[in-house]
This record gives sequence, structure tokens and C-alpha cells, in this order.
Amino acid sequence: MKRILTSLTAFVMLFANIAVAKNQLLPLEAFASIPDVSHVTMSPNGKLIASLVRLNTDKQQGAIINILDIDTRESIFPVQTDNEKFVILSMSWASDDLLLVEAKFPAVRYGTPTTETRIITYSVSKKKISNLLSRFGLKKFKWMPQIQSNIIDYLPNDEKHILLGINGLGNKPQYESVIQVNLNNGNVRFKQPAESNITDWVTDRQNRIRVGIYRKDTQYRIYEQADAHKDRRLLWEFEAFEEDQVWPMGFAEDKDILYVQAYHEGYEAIFKVNLQDPKLTKELVFSKEFSDVNGSLIYSKLKKKVIGIDDGDESEYTFWDKEYIGLANGLNKALPDYRNYITQFSENERRYIVYSTNAKEAGIYFFGDRDAGQLLPIAYRYKQLSPDVLADTETLTYQARDGLDIQAFLTTPKGQEAKNLPTIIFPHGGPISYDSNSFDYWTQFFANRGYAVLRMNFRGSAGYGYDFMKAGLKNWGLDMQNDVEDGTRWLIERGTADPNKICIVGASYGGYAALMGVATTQDLYQCAVSVAGVTDIEYLVKSSRRYTNFEIVKKQIGDDYDALYERSPLSKAKDINVPVLLIHGDKDRVVRVQHSEDMFDELEDLNKPVEYIELENGDHYLSNNKHRINTFMAIEAFLQKNLL
Repeated sequence: MKRILTSLTAFVMLFANIAVAKNQLLPLEAFASIPDVSHVTMSPNGKLIASLVRLNTDKQQGAIINILDIDTRESIFPVQTDNEKFVILSMSWASDDLLLVEAKFPAVRYGTPTTETRIITYSVSKKKISNLLSRFGLKKFKWMPQIQSNIIDYLPNDEKHILLGINGLGNKPQYESVIQVNLNNGNVRFKQPAESNITDWVTDRQNRIRVGIYRKDTQYRIYEQADAHKDRRLLWEFEAFEEDQVWPMGFAEDKDILYVQAYHEGYEAIFKVNLQDPKLTKELVFSKEFSDVNGSLIYSKLKKKVIGIDDGDESEYTFWDKEYIGLANGLNKALPDYRNYITQFSENERRYIVYSTNAKEAGIYFFGDRDAGQLLPIAYRYKQLSPDVLADTETLTYQARDGLDIQAFLTTPKGQEAKNLPTIIFPHGGPISYDSNSFDYWTQFFANRGYAVLRMNFRGSAGYGYDFMKAGLKNWGLDMQNDVEDGTRWLIERGTADPNKICIVGASYGGYAALMGVATTQDLYQCAVSVAGVTDIEYLVKSSRRYTNFEIVKKQIGDDYDALYERSPLSKAKDINVPVLLIHGDKDRVVRVQHSEDMFDELEDLNKPVEYIELENGDHYLSNNKHRINTFMAIEAFLQKNLL
């Protein structure tokens, strides 16, 4: 560890010598731009590191792929996008030479807006870009598959092929088949024919297709088969959002040992099951106290066993193998002020990537070499945002009106006393999602502009166990909304928020909560901002009719359409008496742009103070840098006008 500490000492001293004013106002672009670097992934031999780098020149905007040779420090830039025609979602290595790039783009099928995905490949040795599926291979399909990026198995012992789950083939083209794709020429071969209502397949470590996940309406079944074309047997059966659910995660080296995710004492945990056991007894492998465990398995080819779980938004590795627990502990000693997550190993597990972050650290990627004893910084996620210029975040708990504990995160402007501050209430999207005490670019932007920011995990948020999640079902506009209001009033009572300077801001479900907040509590907020927000829950549910998850949506949100409309901001526009800012992308495939268009028309007809910005070719996630910057500029001007 001496070399690690030596390397990091200079790195830490560099930050220590940066002189920063107490309330330094940073450029809006420092927060609003898409990350400078993201999607960092290492080739199996540990010699090449691919990442997605933001493009920001007078002539070009978007993102470009950088492939860095870690030994020579030379880079190539094979693929770029403007983040409008298509957006890069992920990158992974199929071999030391071949990079797989998953991308999405908006489309329309038979009048229904869709999101399409594709995989393109880049060969480093040939310097060649190709579509994963060749035209010849696609001729076998009855229609062009919408989703072409569901990799079932990378086939680590076969560099020439991968297994892909895909629709559009065989006698049941509406369901998912499994094909073997030749990585050299894009040709395909059937491996598993589609079966009615089976939506996904899982392979074992011997690359046999062993488990099928069945869904019909809201019912799930988990089937196991000895091999493709063989008879299946039912392992588990359960309803969506019920506590008896059992989700297959992957196999051990032993073909009869299946790892699953299921509830343990009310919280999601990891178990293993011997499929030869008639009772299918679940043996607990890993759990957390008072929180759910989610993610995918980490399998060590060297040890031929599962060694941990890849969980969290940043692909965080949590180990239960002693050797790798030791490695993680060493990193934490070397970087004591950060949360340090190993995100990837080389094939021989001697080289690795580390992502380090905390509430004030926007994210640093490190390259680690266990043989050389090195840990070197290779990229900053947001290079203009060092911890010295960012605000502190405090983890708190308040009680909702019915006594339920709600975890919240309070960020206050740097160098200011947390008293009587102009405040942003910032509920998250999802709503089955969550906020945490980690870096959030929206929050830090608001704090840099002088606002306190409160984020809360209202009931229905993910990560807090079954009962907490279940409390959010069919609860839009009810107790979930009360939790947000109760957090606002609690912040006023403790003296942090100036009661005359509070704006509620949100995106997606958070945008819904913002609009409902000003519609139902006219005395509480001075303005509202909704980015890609839901304004009509009835329309949200009905617009899912042509999608396969319609019954799931109804079970989650509800199907009493009259009641849903009454709990929609659109129905309560007459009750909104404060300024409202609506922002929406016209190619949003998650929450259709009609939500904001209708809300704007209704408010305008009622002569309410409303502004509306529609982002041309904009998606749900502000993937385009120009859209993100324009959104932040509009929000900043709106807040200055209506709050300060």
C-alpha cells in the first residue's frame, strides 16, 4: 500500500492547495453539462480503458468515445454522437479487441412512441465500426426488433460469439428468443425458441439456457430447464409487488446452485438455492440491516465462485470474499474521505477500476494495479467541481403526520448559516427510486446559487424494505404527497427555510409532486418547476395500453380513472396561484410531452402565471448538453425572479 499512499499524497495535496472563496459562484455549465467522463470500462486484459467523454467545442456538441492504452497513454476516438440522433447508454468489452456500444434513439411504431436500442461494435485492431446484427442476420426476423441490446451471456470462453435475447423470431415472435450472434460477421443462430409470456432468460456458468422468467398481466413464474428445448419445471410463482417474490440472479459454478433475490425480514437480500432440493430452501448469503440489497452478481473466473454483488447507481462492488474485502479495506485506508467502489476487474483480477465519490466529490475514476502497487487517478466525472467549491449535505430524519420516519438529505449553501434560507424542495422521480447522501449535480447547483435544498425519500421510495415500498402503491397525490409537504413544514419549523421563499422543483414524478404541491397547499410554496413532469395520471396509465407492462402500471398507479384524474395537477389548475415553469422534451418516451403541453394550455387559459419551454428532440433525461444547459438557465432565471 506504500505506493498507493505515495501516489495519492500528491493528488490530495493538489486539492489542498486550491484556493477557493467561501461563496464562489461557479459557471452554470460546470453543473448543467453532461459529465465530462462516464461509462468507464476496462478490457479483459486490463490494457485498454474505454470511456465516454463530453464534446464541447464551437463546432461540435455531444459525446465521443475515448479508448486509452493504459501502458502507452495513447488514445483513439472512434465514435461520437450529438446526443440527439442517438444516445450512448453503456459500453462493455466482448474481448480485448472488441468494444460493444449500446445506444438508444426515439422512434414510432404503428403510431406508438417507442425507444429503440441497438449495439454497435468497434474493433481496435481493424479500426472498424459495425452494427452487431448484420443485414443478412436481420433477414431471419419477421419484423425489425425494437430492443436489440439485451445481452444474455458474454460467453467468456468464446470470443467470437455472445448470446442475445431478442423478439421478432420463430413461431412466437412477440416473445423473447435467444440467439447466438457471431461478433465477426453479425450472423445469428437460434439457441432458445421463444415461449409464450417468457420475457427473459438466464444462463448457467456452462452457458446453457437454464431459467425462464414468465409474466402474464401481473403474475410472474420462474421456470427451470435442463437445457434449451427440454421440459421446464415451475420453481416459484408470485404476483408483482408482493413479498413472496423470488428473482433469479445467476448461477454458481455448480449448475445446481442458483442465486436469487428475495425478501428477508422485510428487506431484499441475496440467497442461494440448491435446485436439487425439493423444498427449494433459500440459504441467506448477504443482507443489510434495515435496507434492501439490489444488483448483479460478481463472479470470479479465477476462484470459480461468486465473490460479491455489483449494486448501486455507479456499479458499486460489495464483496463477501475475504481477499477482496481486504482489497476494499485497503482502498478505504488510502482514500479515507471517500466512498470507494471497485467497478471492474481485469480477467486476471490484478488490474481494476475504482470510482470514488461523496456528497462533495463529483466523482474520480482511478486505475489500480495490484502487482505494481499503484492507484492512479485517470478521469474526473465533473472536472470543474472539486470538493472545495461544493456544499455539505446532512442526512436527517423527520416524521410524517402519521408518525412514519422519512429519511431526508439537506444541503445548505457553503459558508452560510443554515437559518432562514431561500429553499428548494426537491422530491425525486420514479417514484420507486431513491435519493442518497451522495453527489447530485442539481442539488449542488442550487446550493451554489444560495438555496438550501431538501430531498426526501417519501413512502414508496426504493431501498427501505417491502412495507415502505408497498405504502407507495396507488398513492400518488395522497400520503406520498403528504410526506413531501410534511418535510417542507418540518424544515420551516426548524428554522432552516424562509417560509416566504420556498420553491418546489422536480423532474418526472418529482415534477408531478411539484405541481401537486402548489395546487393543494397554496400557502406553502412561492413557485414550482416541473421538468418532464406528469400532469395527468389518468392519461399516464391509459397511454400504457399498447405496452406489455400495462397491467403492472395499473397495479402500481391505479385504474380508477376518475380518481386518478382528480389526483392530477391538470384537474387542479384553477387552484394554482403561484408562478409555474414547465420544461419538456418533445421526444420524451417516458412521460409524453402532451403532459406539459396540456398543463400549459390549461394554466394559460385560466390566466395563471406560467412559462413553458419545449426542448426540440429532447428526451426524458436531458441527455443533450444544450438541452441541459438551457434547462438550468431557465430554472435559474425563474428562481431569481420569483424567489429572490
